[in-house]
Amino acid sequence: MPRVFSAVLLVAGFLILPGFAQTESPLTPEQALARVLGPGPVQASWFDPAFIAQIPVAQIQQVVDQYTGQNGKFQRVEKTDDGYTVFLERASFPAKAALNAQGQFTTLWFGLAQPLHAAPLEDSVRAFSALPGQVAVAVVADGKTRASLSPDQALGVGSAFKLAIISALNSEIVAGKHHWDQVVPLNPAWKSLPSGVIRTWPDRTPLTLATLANEMISISDNTAADALLSIAGRENVEAVAPRDRPFLSTREAFILKDPANTALLARYRAADPAGRRALLPEIDKLPLPDVGIFASGKPLATDVEWFFTPGELCTLIDGVRDLGAMQINPGLASKKDWQSVAYKGGSEPGVLNFTTALTAKNGHHYCVAATWNSEGVVDENKFAVLYGGVLASLAAESTK
Repeated sequence: MPRVFSAVLLVAGFLILPGFAQTESPLTPEQALARVLGPGPVQASWFDPAFIAQIPVAQIQQVVDQYTGQNGKFQRVEKTDDGYTVFLERASFPAKAALNAQGQFTTLWFGLAQPLHAAPLEDSVRAFSALPGQVAVAVVADGKTRASLSPDQALGVGSAFKLAIISALNSEIVAGKHHWDQVVPLNPAWKSLPSGVIRTWPDRTPLTLATLANEMISISDNTAADALLSIAGRENVEAVAPRDRPFLSTREAFILKDPANTALLARYRAADPAGRRALLPEIDKLPLPDVGIFASGKPLATDVEWFFTPGELCTLIDGVRDLGAMQINPGLASKKDWQSVAYKGGSEPGVLNFTTALTAKNGHHYCVAATWNSEGVVDENKFAVLYGGVLASLAAESTK
């Protein structure tokens, strides 16, 4: 289950700061980017007052220091079709910027930094071993493992479990049991906690299976996932996720993780798979907890999860890589480097996963699946930088 962030969204190395109306500015965005990434301290006067009201300047400085500290001093900015590319000494990253009439930022976005010179693939994968906790990584090229780290270790993958749901649903559709334009009314029993927006829609709203799949994969909508789990059938999903029996809905997982339900959680933990399945009707009758209990960032009941090895995730995503839902959000990969990109990740306190299926311009197929579990705080930016290094290595290789 993904985390929900408020004013600043720092996920997988991406920084999104709020946007407001833009008018003509005496300062160019290139100049403003150069100034904010320069050697001096970040100034509140460089930002629209409404911006600073939401994002403290100290927080902005922290992110700037993170990018320049890891990748070296600012070098230059180049305009692109959809924004800008910022070059530091050792890396570059995409950026978006908008200014008001006074030349103050109204919008600022930093993408994942990519090394200017890709390291060998084996070195890029080996770098994950420095992370605390448990890490499992697999890089698959044309169906064969090219590089890996603890590839047989099944770890909690957060919302990457939704690959199992779309895989099972796709099998049902191929078999003619469902179809993508099939319309279902939104069942209030499917409504879960964020992420996602469908939970806020009116009950009985007509939805196609394609809409639910698009929302589930592109923005990790939990309500869409619970709907499709119900439609595809829990047992059909379990067939492609053999460790997860019963295969929990996000709603059921949230309820079990609720500290108010510790006695129920103890019973669930003590039961065998059949006993756990027998508890589901009792779990389903309970109300969802307040989303605020997950805001602290502290891991809760980390055994209430969905467990996969990186190889299993690659098998799942490879089977659905060509679906439209998989093409919407490329994750950390740059679409310009690849013929096609399919992505699904997952995060919650103590859990982080990125899984990407890539088709190179020379026709070769790759998959990169990486998972990190820790009882402490997982540094999403650090993990994203390591993952980006693997993608950069493969992108450089695919051009040869």
